[in-house]
Amino acid sequence: MNILAPVSTIMTKDLITVNPKDSLKVVKEIFDSKRLHHIPVVRYKKIVGIISKSDVLYFMKGANPEKEKSRNEKLLEKYTAEEIMTTGMAKLESDDRINVALEVFKENLFHAIPVVDNDELCGIVTTYDIIKALSEDKVNIN
Repeated sequence: MNILAPVSTIMTKDLITVNPKDSLKVVKEIFDSKRLHHIPVVRYKKIVGIISKSDVLYFMKGANPEKEKSRNEKLLEKYTAEEIMTTGMAKLESDDRINVALEVFKENLFHAIPVVDNDELCGIVTTYDIIKALSEDKVNIN
C-alpha cells in the first residue's frame, strides 16, 4: 500500500447512511442486516454525525433484556440517531493522503473517518479499509 496515495483509493464509496431523525430501530436494523460497524448520519448530503455499532450496543445496555421484547422495540423507536451519534469527529478530503488517515487513527480512538468533498459526504475510511489494503498488497520476496 502506498501511504502517499489519496484516501479515495481505499475508502468505501457505496455508503449506507441515516438521517438524524431516524429511529434507533432503523439504525439497529441496518447493523443487524449489513456487515458494517459505522453509519454516517447525514442531513442533505452533509455529515452531522456518525454512529458505531458499539454506540447502539451501549444504548441497549440501558434496555432490560429481562423485559419483553416489545418494550425494548418501543425504546428503540422512541430514540433517534441524533440522540446517540458522535458529532466531534475527524474528517478527511478524498485527496488527503492515506498517511494522514493513519495519523488520525493513531492519535485518536476513531475507527472510521468520514471523507467529505465540497462539504458533502463522499466516502468513509475505516481501520478495516487500511487492513484490507495492506492484506491485498503483493509482497515480493527475493
